[in-house]
Order: sequence, then structure tokens, then C-alpha cells
Amino acid sequence: MADNKLYKIGITQGDINGIGYEVIIKALNDNKMMEICTPVVYGLAKVASYHRKSLDIQDFSFQFIKNIEQVSLKRPSLINLYDEEVKIDLGTSTKIAGQMAERALYAAGRDLKNKNIDAIVTAPVNKDNIQSDKYVFPGQTEFFEHYFGGNKNKALMLMVADKLRIGFVTNHLPIDKVSQAINKELIGQKLQVLHNSLKQDFNINNPTIAVLSLNPHSGDNGLLGSEEKEIITPAIELAFQNHINAFGPFAADGFFGSGAYCKFDAILAMYHDQGMLPFKILGTEGVNFTAGLPIVRTSPAHGTAYDIAGKNQANGQSMRNAIYLAIDILRNRERNAQ
Repeated sequence: MADNKLYKIGITQGDINGIGYEVIIKALNDNKMMEICTPVVYGLAKVASYHRKSLDIQDFSFQFIKNIEQVSLKRPSLINLYDEEVKIDLGTSTKIAGQMAERALYAAGRDLKNKNIDAIVTAPVNKDNIQSDKYVFPGQTEFFEHYFGGNKNKALMLMVADKLRIGFVTNHLPIDKVSQAINKELIGQKLQVLHNSLKQDFNINNPTIAVLSLNPHSGDNGLLGSEEKEIITPAIELAFQNHINAFGPFAADGFFGSGAYCKFDAILAMYHDQGMLPFKILGTEGVNFTAGLPIVRTSPAHGTAYDIAGKNQANGQSMRNAIYLAIDILRNRERNAQ
């Protein structure tokens, strides 16, 4: 399989009032991008034109098309999903922005299911305004898990920045529900998904995984909590018996503070902020990858950033890295399938 294969990468527009179009345009405003993939944005032509003009980027334009069959090989394409005028309120959460973000996700999802594109890269959405009778997910990870996985807990949210990779046992869950959600079976499932992804998607032959504790000081032998003794340690031991190189549990503060994270191929955190805080500090311009699914989906590791929307301050490198990672994973999967 040649590394110069041009994959069709679908890119969803995200929230039209955030920095989605800004980071998309900045990521694609590079002639080299067309040499490594065929980008196809799922969005709104008039909104894209508005954002391009606001950025004052003169030497960039989309090829506006109606469907995937019309995709351009010379410049980035945009499948126009809605012809009517849509009000843009930069930096504001609006119902129409959520509706258009949802429309882009389902349009790209259908094309990926039909193998008309090879992977999806999603721009940030607002988790609140995107909610509808149809879209009832706390995050895009859960949406793709449902749309392509079917079985609950099959997918794994994996944050990636160079060699730093942090996965999560629980994703977008209130902190008071984390302890009751964690069990030995769930941790075992996440470790298996992470192990498989490191081998298949990142081409790591014999990966090592560090597992974080839930309680301070790893529970201090039960003094500060029993989850380490009763749930996490047994899950690690069972995974090790199943030939998964899992170690821990490690107290998160000492683990990251001492630099021990550098010794492992990946880390499994128990809850969202436990993993996201060190990742945002250590992993600049990172990527969110939904591991464990038969499809490839990545996204930049940042949100809608309403506070800087329309100010030409957003950095497109995380979006660019999300596209690069999607291509790398597609290539690794093809190599490992041979």
C-alpha cells in the first residue's frame, strides 16, 4: 500500500458561531494538504464564505458542490447542506447553530457508512445546543460510538499529542457519578480497546499502558477509598493475564509530576478532568481520536472557543494534526490488514 494514496477526509463544520470554520480554513490553506488527501467539508456555503471574508484570506476558496460525486481534486470541496440564509451570531450559542452542526454530522456519517469518504474529522460543537430529539449524546465520541459501534462502551476517547496518549474509562460524566460507573468489566473493556488500538492504529508492537487510580494516593490501602483494591487492581491483574501490559494503579499527581508518563505508550484515566488537565498542559495542539470503532474519526482537542470567534486568533494546527492523524491511522490499518 503506497503512502501517497489520497484518502477522502470528511470534515464537519461544527458550531458556525465558534472557531470551527476558522481552524478548518487555516488548516486547509496549505497547498501541501491537497497532496496528501482530498478534503471534503460538510457545511454551509454562505457561512463558509462569511468566515473566509472575515479572516481576510484572499488566496483560499472552496469548491462548492452538492454531493460527494462532485468532489474536487484541485482544491478543498464543501458539500452545501442548506441553501437558506442562516443567522451567524459569533461567540453565541444558538439553536440554528446546533441544528446545522447536527446536520453536518449525519451527512458525513452517512457518506462514511457508504464508503464515499475514508475518515471523518469533526470541528467542535456545542454539547448543549446540538441536542435534539435525534441527537441525545453528551459528546461526539458517544455519537460515533452509537452510529458506528452499536454496543455501549465499545469506543474509547483517546487524546493524542505526539507520543502522549491518554484514554478514559468514563468520558462526559458528572463527577458524582464516576465512582458508581467504574467497575472491573468496564476497565477491562477499555484496556482491551486501548491495547488493540495501540497495535492496529499506532503500529506499536508490544504496548505498555499505565492505569491511573481514582482516589488520592491510590486510596492509601483503603483509607481514602476502596476502588483501587476492589476494582482497579483486579482489572489490571486480569488484563495482564490476558497479555495486556497494564500497570498501576498510579496516583495521577505523582505520575505526571515525576515524568513517569514518558515511560508508557498510553495512559488510562478514570474520568475526564483527570486525564484532560495534564493533556492540555503537556500536549499542545493535540487531537481527539475515537478508538475502538471500525471507522476513523478524529477532531482537534479544543472546543468552540466562543470568546475568540471571529477575531482571527484561533490556531489551525490542532485541526491540521487531526487530519494528519486520521491519514496515519488509515495507513496503519491498511498495513496491518495485509
